[in-house]
Amino acid sequence: MTVVLSEVRELSLVSKTVAQEAAGVLMQGYRSRPRADEKSRADLVTEFDRRSEELVKTRLAALTPEIPVVGEETGGTARPQGLVWYVDPLDGTTNFVHGHPFFAVAVGLMYNDEPIAGTVIAPVMSFVWRSFRTPSGSGEALRNEMPCAVSQVDNFQQAMLGTGFPGNREVSPDNNFASFFEVKRTAQAVRRCGAAAIDLCFVGDGTYDGFWERRLHTWDVCAASALVLAAGGKVTAIDGGPIRYHAGYICASNGKIHDALVQTILRGEKKLLP
Repeated sequence: MTVVLSEVRELSLVSKTVAQEAAGVLMQGYRSRPRADEKSRADLVTEFDRRSEELVKTRLAALTPEIPVVGEETGGTARPQGLVWYVDPLDGTTNFVHGHPFFAVAVGLMYNDEPIAGTVIAPVMSFVWRSFRTPSGSGEALRNEMPCAVSQVDNFQQAMLGTGFPGNREVSPDNNFASFFEVKRTAQAVRRCGAAAIDLCFVGDGTYDGFWERRLHTWDVCAASALVLAAGGKVTAIDGGPIRYHAGYICASNGKIHDALVQTILRGEKKLLP
């Protein structure tokens, strides 16, 4: 199978249509203090996560029955070859539960484990990010249907970055604390807002100059990574090596400060060694 850009563009429009419908479900529960079940102490799920995912999977199955769907709450059958949808029905559930506006729905498409299209919608903030690309790199990144691109900041000391912390923060060094402290000492600013898909989209639209995080899932990063790449950015593993999206360790940037970001992250980790 060969990926044709025009076909991927149409699939990105499918992702937007479905994500908009799911965002409507989420807005029904916003600021309602919904009941939350704990998957772990800092990993929550609500009826709105489940309702959003049910809608997305049902709609994608109807619109693209030939493409399997993998969702955060109900799983699905992934495959290493061909097209697969990855769905985060509510990225930033803890924010959502507390009435914080920083949450989103993300619908992303992979081809041979490479992000090629998707939509991320942050409904309260009225942001819609959409992208489509071929594995060779050609494509388009859009914020509210206007072209967007990564920043041009090339001095790490002037960079603003995003990051996050895993639900289980008792595990070290995977809790990201050491890297956070080291980056915070060096860069101009670091933000931790609680929704990786939005953070990555902020890299793609030039708001952030970079982002890194550990122990994420494919549905957290698929749609937004497609945007970063289509916008001219760079995505690697945290150590700067080739990215494995299913491994959950990601470093994304505008490309210009990427090496400095990786080196700073790794320097923080080395300080933990005896």
